[in-house]
Amino acid sequence: MLSRVADTIYWLARYLERSQAMLQVLRINYIASQDEQAFEGWRPLLYTYGDLTEEEITATVGDTAQVLGHLIFDRDNAVSVYNNIVQGRENARAVQDHITKEVWLSLNDYYHAIRQEDVARLVQVEDPVSGIDFLFKQGLLFAGTVQHTMPRDEGYVFLSMGKYLERALQTADIMRLKQEAFAPNTEPHHSAAGLRYLLYALFGYELYTKTYKGVITPENVLEMLVYDEDFPHSLAYSLGQLQRYCERLRDQSLPESYDHLHFLIGKAKNNVAYSSFQARNGPALAQFLQQTRSELFEVAGALNTHYFGNS
Repeated sequence: MLSRVADTIYWLARYLERSQAMLQVLRINYIASQDEQAFEGWRPLLYTYGDLTEEEITATVGDTAQVLGHLIFDRDNAVSVYNNIVQGRENARAVQDHITKEVWLSLNDYYHAIRQEDVARLVQVEDPVSGIDFLFKQGLLFAGTVQHTMPRDEGYVFLSMGKYLERALQTADIMRLKQEAFAPNTEPHHSAAGLRYLLYALFGYELYTKTYKGVITPENVLEMLVYDEDFPHSLAYSLGQLQRYCERLRDQSLPESYDHLHFLIGKAKNNVAYSSFQARNGPALAQFLQQTRSELFEVAGALNTHYFGNS
């Protein structure tokens, strides 16, 4: 496969995975905004997913409609959900010979859906949860179409690597956004609410309640989000899938390229698996999440250098 094609498919997956993560975080943050005690405000999300100046953030942060408009629909915000979908569609258009017709059509439908004025009005004015759910289901349809129609060839490998690398990064970033819930000085009811919304943001609340059958504790939440290899949004699971698909590149790769990439993924995976710190140890958790992000960026850099021809 040509390096530019592999790069395009890889980024297609990253854009779509990022969009889903953003929509879920925004949905849960809006729900949390209805509970004043648990709501941390929109400022952290504007810093993470927006491109406003400090003055613009201060002017926007108190208006939920403006926040959602900027983070989801703003065409001038390079990292808005809208622009992620546009970039994903452009990538899909460029590699139509390497994806199925059904995958292209599902993404094209997503693109046209997010451009509809009535969808923006639903999200910003009428019913934000229903509007975000509508967009989120477009992403689920895309993911299901990929799963059911794409051949398991080299293109699917790069699609999967982009998906799981982005998912691991999003898990680390969302944990950083909600890190206050782990702090020892946080009041118990605020901590429990923050941890609950963190689980919702990472699609883990239902599984958590079935697995632990008790109160939400920082220790159990950390165990699930970091180490649980059966939870699809844990760091351990995403890195395990990343390693699995990397190993499928062995026969199509230069030995030195494959060895370097495989080593970096293995290092990140082992550092997660063998990390040991207390959930309430804020500095240790912050250092762990920062180290994990740095190692994931190293993996992305190795893919760029060895497989996509980018320095």
